[in-house]
Amino acid sequence: MNRRRALTLLAAPIATGLGFVGYRASRNPYYDGPPSAHFDGVRFGIEGHSHDKPFTEVLKWRFENGRAQWPEHYPGPARDVPPARVEGDSLRVSYVGHASFLIQTHGVNLLIDPVWSERASPVSFAGPKRVNAPGIDLADLPGLDAVLVSHNHYDHLDLATLKALSANKPQRIITPLGNDVIMAGEGVRAQAYDWGAKVEIARGVSVHIEPIYHWSARGLMDRRMALWCAFVIETPSGKIYHVADTGFADGAFFHQMRAKHGGFKLAILPIGAYAPRWFMKNHHIDPQEAVQIMKICGAERALAHHWGTFQLADEPIDEPPQKLAQALAHENIDASRFAVKRPGEILEA
Repeated sequence: MNRRRALTLLAAPIATGLGFVGYRASRNPYYDGPPSAHFDGVRFGIEGHSHDKPFTEVLKWRFENGRAQWPEHYPGPARDVPPARVEGDSLRVSYVGHASFLIQTHGVNLLIDPVWSERASPVSFAGPKRVNAPGIDLADLPGLDAVLVSHNHYDHLDLATLKALSANKPQRIITPLGNDVIMAGEGVRAQAYDWGAKVEIARGVSVHIEPIYHWSARGLMDRRMALWCAFVIETPSGKIYHVADTGFADGAFFHQMRAKHGGFKLAILPIGAYAPRWFMKNHHIDPQEAVQIMKICGAERALAHHWGTFQLADEPIDEPPQKLAQALAHENIDASRFAVKRPGEILEA
């Protein structure tokens, strides 16, 4: 196997966070804090949840030839030029692509998991390559009150984009524990928080750092050494639940979020990178599970993401919204309650 082929095979699992057991490490280079219910002193984890996979399973997936062929180009239908601010209780959510969003409400601008790079990969010449341009040009972004980075996988934490955003004006970046050290290595400053933290952004607008069924990695030796999270954005007109990546597990975290936050005005939920289920299930939900989460957490509306930009799994590019429509029909939920957007399109509420 040549070097390029080997790196290509490894880049997608690393980008998706689908690593493997077999590593050894006695210290954590990203976070040095006291043990907790989800940190053993070296690695983060969720009791009873399967995080790591044998390397044999990674190889089985990569060589089993179940991967659908994606088009080289799958352009979004629009390019968005957002307003400077959206005042009052109006909500404007612009889909940049994959897991990247600009959320504007109550005069506050929040950018989530910004990835403008061509590849979600540790190398520039291999790994998942985007098939559509970001729905907003970087130059057209309004002033930002905060950038939220959910975890360190390459399709969510893009150092090149974060450096570009900070080049002219330092950005306030909020992220879970350990990810701040990864960014600091490239001169990007961030504030890191544990699950359960609440961070005030502006008067009446706060961000909660909440647990989710996932994990983290930037390479082959740092599995679960930085924390991952979901975000709950609290505003005077309701709460927004943003889930970047998650498995479903027993659903307990989603019930907890409803009990803690009392339901949501909007849930932003992933619907892609789920196939094959035997390999992806612990870390990525499918469209049917996304509908269940919408119901469990008490969301009035939902918005789909994590599909149609980077091929991280085996399903066809247009299958996630098709399966989502089927799942909504099966649950007798009006399809308009769970929106599917393409890069450059917006949701307003």
